[in-house]
Amino acid sequence: MKIVLVADGRSTITRSWLACLTAKDVEITLVSTFPCEKPQGVCDMLILPVAFSMLAGGQVKFGGKEQKKSRLRGNLSNLRGQLQNLRYQCGPLTLRFYRKRYLHFLESIQPDIVHALRIPFEGMLASFTPEKYPLVVSTWGNDLTLHAQGSRRMAKWTRNALRRANGLMADATRDLDLADRWGFHVGFPKDLVPGNGGLDLSYFLQFQKEKGSAPAYLDLQKIHIINPRGFRPGSVHQEIFFKAIPRILEEDPNIQFLCPAMQGQKEALQWVHNLGIEEQVTLLPYLPQQELWDVYQHSEVYLSLSSHDGTPNTFLEAIACGCFPIVGNILSLREWVEDGKNGMLVNPTDVEQVVRAVLKALRDTKLREEAKALNWAILGEKADREKIRTKIMNFYSRFVLQPERS
Repeated sequence: MKIVLVADGRSTITRSWLACLTAKDVEITLVSTFPCEKPQGVCDMLILPVAFSMLAGGQVKFGGKEQKKSRLRGNLSNLRGQLQNLRYQCGPLTLRFYRKRYLHFLESIQPDIVHALRIPFEGMLASFTPEKYPLVVSTWGNDLTLHAQGSRRMAKWTRNALRRANGLMADATRDLDLADRWGFHVGFPKDLVPGNGGLDLSYFLQFQKEKGSAPAYLDLQKIHIINPRGFRPGSVHQEIFFKAIPRILEEDPNIQFLCPAMQGQKEALQWVHNLGIEEQVTLLPYLPQQELWDVYQHSEVYLSLSSHDGTPNTFLEAIACGCFPIVGNILSLREWVEDGKNGMLVNPTDVEQVVRAVLKALRDTKLREEAKALNWAILGEKADREKIRTKIMNFYSRFVLQPERS
C-alpha cells in the first residue's frame, strides 16, 4: 500500500505514526508542513511550509545559522498568542500558494491513499487532493473546538478539509460527532484512534522493569509533579497551574514541580519569580522523548489543565509510565478517566479544585497504586499499537480495495 502522510515531520507524533505504519507491505511518503530532516521509514519527502511554518525552524542544521534560528524561535515563542492569531487570520491565505507543488508531488507518487494527520494546516492543504486519491483526515484535540473557530478563514478551510475527506479518524468521540456539523459527509467512514497511532506497550512494560537512573535535575528527596504541556494559548491554563503551586506547597513543601518545554519562556519565568517558587519549580527545555519518559517514571502525578483537548499523547505516555493523572474535566478526557478511580477530573480554571485534587492524590498512596493497574488495562484495550495498526490498516482498506480508479 502506498501511503502519503501530510504531517509535521518534526513531530514525535508523526514519528509515532511512522513506527505504527511501517511494514514490508507499506510504502510511506511524507509531505511535511514544517522544515525537517527526512524521518526514518519515509521513502520520499516534500516540504511545504504552509502558514509561515518556516519561522518555527526545524531540525535541519545550517552551520552557524542554526544558533540564530534557535534564538529567533525563542523570541517568537514569547509572542505565541499574537502569532497564533496571525496564523488564524493569514495562515489559510498561504495554502493556495503550495497547491501546484502538492498536486504535482501526488501525481509523481500515485498513492493508494492520502492521510492528513490533523486539520490545521495539514488537512487544509490536503483538501486539494484530487478525488481519484482517497483522503483520510485526522482531528486532534482542539482542531474543531478551538482552531476551527479562530477566524472565518480557519472555519472555511476546516469545512473544506472535512467536505473533501473520504474518511475521518479522531482521538475523541466528541470530534467524530462535531465533524458532521463542520461538513463531513454523514455516513462516510469514521473511527476512533489515538492521535499518536497508539503505544508500543511491550516497550513500556520493559521500560518499567528496567527503571533507569533519574536525571540529575531531579531532587530524589522530593515528590515529583510533572506538567509537560508547555504554553498553548486558549487551551492549556498554565496560569492556574502556577497559581496553585504556593497553595499546594503550604500543605506539602516536599514537592518538586517539573515543567518541560518552559525553560527560558518569559511567561513561566515571570510566574515563578512573582510567586517566589524558584526553589520548587524546575523549568526544563523540550525533552527528548526517552528523557521525558524517564521523568514520568520518577513522577507521582501528571498534571494537565486543558479546556480544549482530545487525548493528549503526553497523557497516554504518562499513565503508561505509572503517573497518576489529574486533568481537565472535559468530554474527551472523561472517556479515559473516571474521577477518583484511575485519575482526577478538575475544572481547569479553578485553582481551589486543582489544589484539592493534587493534595488528595499525594496523600492517597493506595489510590495512586490502584490507578496504575486500571490505567494499564485501559491502555491495553484502547491504545496498544499492534491493535491500533490493525484498526488503521483495516480502515485504509475500505478505500484502497474499492474499484480501480480511472
